[in-house]
Amino acid sequence: MNDTTTADIKKNTIMKTINTSKAKKLILDSNGKIFSAIFIKKDNTHRLINARLKVNYKSKTGKKAPYNPKDYNLLPVYDMKIKQHRMLNFNTLLNLSINKNKYLIK
Repeated sequence: MNDTTTADIKKNTIMKTINTSKAKKLILDSNGKIFSAIFIKKDNTHRLINARLKVNYKSKTGKKAPYNPKDYNLLPVYDMKIKQHRMLNFNTLLNLSINKNKYLIK
């Protein structure tokens, strides 16, 4: 019998390296499935987000955002942990885990 544990398998998982445009395509093609990402926040701390797309946001004031997120390489996502909408910044994205695959962003 093999003595390899689940923790050993997870520890030795090989991460594929992709660029930010490939990461964005993977997320947009996820069709609303949950994914995890690690990125750098504005205060230079790292954050893990478990998020998904296809959760509609309704503004409390009825006004639209004063900017287009695509112009700033942002993607609006729904954070499953805190149940709020957040912007995922692809300029500071470090890791992505989607469809049982892990990716390192370069």
